[in-house]
Amino acid sequence: MTYAPVNGLRLYYETRGSGRPLVLLHGALLTIDLNFGPLLEPLAASRQVIAVELQGHGHTADTGRAMTIEALASDVVALLDQLGIGQADLFGFSLGGLVACAVALSAPARVGKLIVASADAYRPPGRESAPLGEDRMPTPADFQAWRDAYETVAPDPAHFDEFAAKTSTMVVHEFGGWTDELRSLRVPTLLIFGDRDFSPLPDVVEMFELLPDAQLAVLPGTTHVGVTRRPSEVLALITPFLDVS
Repeated sequence: MTYAPVNGLRLYYETRGSGRPLVLLHGALLTIDLNFGPLLEPLAASRQVIAVELQGHGHTADTGRAMTIEALASDVVALLDQLGIGQADLFGFSLGGLVACAVALSAPARVGKLIVASADAYRPPGRESAPLGEDRMPTPADFQAWRDAYETVAPDPAHFDEFAAKTSTMVVHEFGGWTDELRSLRVPTLLIFGDRDFSPLPDVVEMFELLPDAQLAVLPGTTHVGVTRRPSEVLALITPFLDVS
């Protein structure tokens, strides 16, 4: 197990492979394995994969520090500093996608290419998200898998409910999204969403059109939690995006 002391945390991360660095940032309540398991070895075949578990997630203990998207992004930049990595590509899912965007916005020189999957970085002011039916929501089995994974590896297995509430408050209530900031983001960006994702597709298209240098992929028949459960399709999208110079 590898930890880096950053910003008052012992940040857990795993590395695989060699080549151009690719940082993987998981979704809320997930671990590296739950989110990216089938993708790790294929991605590491041609690049150095650095998978991070953010504050409170997986092996990384929570602290009394306020949890914000900006703080999590600062942790990622601090980890790159400790590893001596000047620039990396970033692939973030859901919460990890928001963190990846925050890194690219705050430290654009540190990001080569950006992959954002199922992350509502754009939240149109005054517009409510479409009501989510049960067919779009995680199932009870999903929630149980998240809890089980946490309790298996977390430093304080009993902290799950408090940590989950803290994370939900940050993502749902405290983060307001970006608009003008996205217009200024010059990093080549690939957006990946499911057609039955949490974000309404019109909002996804508006976010795509805000970004100066972006591509958009929509996976058919795919919910929010289903996006990274389609590893062959995801690899077919991100591999050429990362490989083209």
